[in-house]
Amino acid sequence: MTTIKNSALHSPAIRWHGDRLELLDQRLLPTQSLWLNYSNAADTADAIRNMVVRGAPAIGITAAYGVVLAARALGHQANRSALQPAFDVLANSRPTAVNLFWALQRMAKLCESGDGNALEGQALIEKLNSEAMQIHADDQAMNHRLASFGVPLLPADKQVYTHCNTGALATGGHGTALGIIRSAWAAQRITGVVAGETRPWMQGARLTSWELLQDNIPVTLVVDSAAGHVFKSGNIGAVIVGADRITANGDAANKIGTYNLAVLARYHNIPFIVAAPLSTIDPALASGDSIDIEERSSNEVRCIQGVTIAPENVPVFNPAFDVTPAELISAIVTEHGVIERPDTVKMATHLALAGTR
Repeated sequence: MTTIKNSALHSPAIRWHGDRLELLDQRLLPTQSLWLNYSNAADTADAIRNMVVRGAPAIGITAAYGVVLAARALGHQANRSALQPAFDVLANSRPTAVNLFWALQRMAKLCESGDGNALEGQALIEKLNSEAMQIHADDQAMNHRLASFGVPLLPADKQVYTHCNTGALATGGHGTALGIIRSAWAAQRITGVVAGETRPWMQGARLTSWELLQDNIPVTLVVDSAAGHVFKSGNIGAVIVGADRITANGDAANKIGTYNLAVLARYHNIPFIVAAPLSTIDPALASGDSIDIEERSSNEVRCIQGVTIAPENVPVFNPAFDVTPAELISAIVTEHGVIERPDTVKMATHLALAGTR
């Protein structure tokens, strides 16, 4: 656990100032860097829902700060009951990323003191503030630990393929899958990265390619439908992605298109690696069949940056995530180690050794 000593905690996409939250509007990247200010839980929930901030770990961090903002607004009247509307509005912002609910549950537990008495007022505000900052700092440290376990899994002197954005923008800093890639490049283990564009929000095109270029890591952007052709070339050593929820048997929900990549990777004998913190694992769900898959607006598919590209009346199915079954996953990497060929027993053993269950 990283100790927090001040009230200003910043990462590439999230800035906390003690009395307000700043979020980098990721909808505008890479052409514009705009920081938006938030002072209440409802607006913070809207920021999560509307993709100002995205990435499972970053969503959890943001939600924790949203609880602090709600408590500050209540002042001396802050207590667990009074905070319930804030917890509800934040929980309803997006359904699939388990980190959101993990962070809110962690904050809710802080509303009780060690002796079982309810905290309220300034004492509660200060405790919630410290906990939210701890969640943020812990995530930053976790990313580096996770990367240390993931780098040895990557075949040397090959490119890696990644999907969506799992970097500093999606986390407290450094990244999960992209954090492994950063560390692997620094160790001179990989030769570069191929990033899928990731329709319909283009996180791979707008965010991942931008982050890698900022770090001078060679990256080639491809359309999502080029993945099979790229894999066939023999230049890809591994596919590495993040996750928004991992179930007890090792099934992993991630950005739509991930399942396709796992099937292609298996056919081409390419390792398929999932990188995510323990907070992304949801042992309460037996398999991916139980994951609530978010469906988003049809206009996200009909339009690109406000420009209509399809008939206005064409029906659209727009799931934000898909589920990759555990049997297609070569390894799941967390901050506590590697789960090779995950299944229910291996997942439970990993959680037990990590001390989470």
